Amino acid sequence: MTRAFLVVMDSVGIGGAPDADKFFNDGQPDTGANTVAHIAAEMANDRPLLLPTLTSLGLGRAVELASGETAVGLDGPVDGAWGAATEISNGKDTPSGHWELAGVPVPWDWTVFEEKQNSFPPEVIEALCKAAGTDGILANCHASGTEIIERLGDEHVKTGWPICYTSVDSVLQIAAHEEHFGLDRLLDLCRAVAPMLHDMRVGRVIARPFVGESGQYSRTSNRKDFAIAPPADTLCDVAAAAGRPVHAIGKIGDIFSMRGITDVRKGRDIALMQHLSDWVEDAEDGSLTFANFVEFDSEYGHRRDVAGYAAHLEWFDAEIGNILPRLGEGDLLVITADHGNDPTWIGTDHTRERVPVLVHGLGHKELGHLAFTDVAELVAEHLGLPPMSKGRA
Repeated sequence: MTRAFLVVMDSVGIGGAPDADKFFNDGQPDTGANTVAHIAAEMANDRPLLLPTLTSLGLGRAVELASGETAVGLDGPVDGAWGAATEISNGKDTPSGHWELAGVPVPWDWTVFEEKQNSFPPEVIEALCKAAGTDGILANCHASGTEIIERLGDEHVKTGWPICYTSVDSVLQIAAHEEHFGLDRLLDLCRAVAPMLHDMRVGRVIARPFVGESGQYSRTSNRKDFAIAPPADTLCDVAAAAGRPVHAIGKIGDIFSMRGITDVRKGRDIALMQHLSDWVEDAEDGSLTFANFVEFDSEYGHRRDVAGYAAHLEWFDAEIGNILPRLGEGDLLVITADHGNDPTWIGTDHTRERVPVLVHGLGHKELGHLAFTDVAELVAEHLGLPPMSKGRA
């Protein structure tokens, strides 16, 4: 069989982005950020970071190629193909990274809500209130998703007003209680305002449902991203047009607005890994399985949790180690990332970094410096699809 599995470790950057000085966290440029190398260095103060599978695929070599830095403990033997990819889209966000990995760089600058307080313009607030059927919204600021529901969850339950917040990303996030506000009502609210935000070149409207009682609120796995559609045909579209099944795992369906997607399986990362394992057994000849593992980013990167990020890397490494022996002779597995989110860095935003490209199924070789779009070309070639560059011409 000839199948492809494209796996994105969300935010697992490897430093070295040549334009990092143009991207900022709390006013400081991202120059020098390096998610993998800095986690490995900080963990080495206590114990080594143990990533034998990713090391064997070339992660340590990719870090050195990207940034010139050595990732402590990731210098073992290599039997995979490895490279480092550089993004050209003017953003360090999820849609930009994923679209470009799928062959389509973003041709515009995203709109961001720059004001930390009173972030949204009156017309957006008016649209939110109308769609929600409320007299107002809560938050209207830059915030962490977990912090904002702790701070405003009680007021939300009391008033029924949605919690609307943003960040330095091009995003409007709406948090609401699944029982007191209603999950379907929250999804309908996001769906109603998304076209207006997309017209403004805001990349995503994200539903952030939560449950629980005062002092014990927690977000659920029913998050849904309403993303602006890609500006051209992506790898998913090209595969679907050729009659190939495209199996999406995690946020992939949302990121690509379900274009070219055959089916979607969601959940937390532990469930997503089981879905990936299942598709290794069941995916059809000629199919593409496209997965995103988000918790590196959402649970550990933004929260600047080095130990948690390291533990998740080690969990992922062990699980991929169990999957590799079950891949068929004609299977291609590509592991990459969409941006960085260095948990040792200032601020709470993504970091502008190169990303690893680690490949099982191409033998042992160095792929060198790549463009993000080369990942799509690699997969397309393996599946016998038309070159992605034709769609960008």
